[in-house]
Amino acid sequence: MTKPTPLDIEIELDPKRYIVSETDAKGKITYCNDYFMEVSGYNEEELIGAPHNIVRHPDMPKVVFKLLWETISAGKNINAVVKNLAKDGRYYWIFTEFEIRKDTDTGKVIGYHASRKTISKHVIEIMADLYAELLEIEKKDGVEASQEYLVNFLKSKGDDVDFSNIMEEIHRFY
Repeated sequence: MTKPTPLDIEIELDPKRYIVSETDAKGKITYCNDYFMEVSGYNEEELIGAPHNIVRHPDMPKVVFKLLWETISAGKNINAVVKNLAKDGRYYWIFTEFEIRKDTDTGKVIGYHASRKTISKHVIEIMADLYAELLEIEKKDGVEASQEYLVNFLKSKGDDVDFSNIMEEIHRFY
């Protein structure tokens, strides 16, 4: 499936509704609610079994997803601000709460549950600027350089930063 061409048109989300999805341990969608389908523009047949990155916007730096996967693969829940791409090329910003789903008998991670909601314009502006900077660094010097920039950015904010959960630290400042 080819990715849609991004348009500079934002989808306004209903602050009273949540976009919900679940994936298997490899990130393939196993469940999506009606609001996810409505906002993304994809139908259930297109989403179920597809990799969740079907909605990944090219404005999102790879380092964000690298850190997300490192965190949830380590068995930790995480929150993140993400810009997604709808099927028609429009975009939407969301605050996502990722939770791990484990097999109750073995304790093994079997998938992930994500609930997403709208986020304030102020946070979007801050995150968009940070993500644009990270993306430029990635294009020029790679993901490792982008991660190093992010670590130094957080250190410059002061406080003791827990680098084992960088995404949480970003949101703590905003």
